[in-house]
Amino acid sequence: MQTILGANGIIGEELAKELRNNYSQKIRLVGRNPQKTHADDLLFKADLLHAESVNKALENTQIAYLTVGLPYDSEIWLRDWVIIMKNVITACKQNNCKLVYFDNTYAYAQDSKIQTEETPLTSEGKKGRGKRMAAELLLKAIESQEIEAVICRAPEFYGPGKTKGLTNSLIFENLKKGKNPKVFLKDNVLRTLIFTPDASKAMALIGNTPRAYGQTWHLPCDDNRLTYKQFIGKIGAQLGRNIKYDVLSWWVLKIGSFFDKNLKETQELLPRYAIDNIFESTKFRDNFPNFKVTSYEQGIRIIIDDYKIK
Repeated sequence: MQTILGANGIIGEELAKELRNNYSQKIRLVGRNPQKTHADDLLFKADLLHAESVNKALENTQIAYLTVGLPYDSEIWLRDWVIIMKNVITACKQNNCKLVYFDNTYAYAQDSKIQTEETPLTSEGKKGRGKRMAAELLLKAIESQEIEAVICRAPEFYGPGKTKGLTNSLIFENLKKGKNPKVFLKDNVLRTLIFTPDASKAMALIGNTPRAYGQTWHLPCDDNRLTYKQFIGKIGAQLGRNIKYDVLSWWVLKIGSFFDKNLKETQELLPRYAIDNIFESTKFRDNFPNFKVTSYEQGIRIIIDDYKIK
């Protein structure tokens, strides 16, 4: 049995499909209101904030994947990530199962240094601190050999379906509505984006590779990093037209944050949109050379077709 904790987001959904296609026919999907991606999926309702609920969810599980997403609220992240991680570690110990933790880069410092698996977790923002404390709990459990576990870390998403992230919401969703795309702060700094189906496929591969455990892995991205100007240019090339877009300044975003809760919650992350963001996944490529990474051109085409952008 392979169990996905927090299975209803785009990462959990793609992961369930990949696991069934290539690794296991026994898949359990866990969440407050889990939905099947395949007729044979097993569903289990659970609240990851309740220890006993998590323990029952992992019964007879060999590998657990923690892919849950929390509401985009700093106070919730600061409070709940630690509780969830403690509950999951305890449940993995009690059920003698491995853990694959899907993490993001919020705990990294918001500077232009190249991000590798050795990058320290030094973020001082509330969301970053919440993620840092959760990761540190798991790293301690790995080091003390309490459980077998692995951390899979990814940068900002872009992708089809239910993919969430600023690139999807500001660029592709605006294009779908016939509006100008938006870019935060600068259009001439390099971004590293991960295609969501790639993230799930790579995580499934790592989770089912015994030698991968006890480590942190950066999930694979297209190394031909683009600025948002170049990224939008590639969208325009595929649509056969020039796309006009708006670059939102610090002041515009600050004023907007007084009226938009989501924009207010994004303030903590704004510095990373003013500098190059280089997320390095050489370790993964060296260890899994046959993995096919989706290029930006391919990913853009898939999203255009999925969103039916004209």
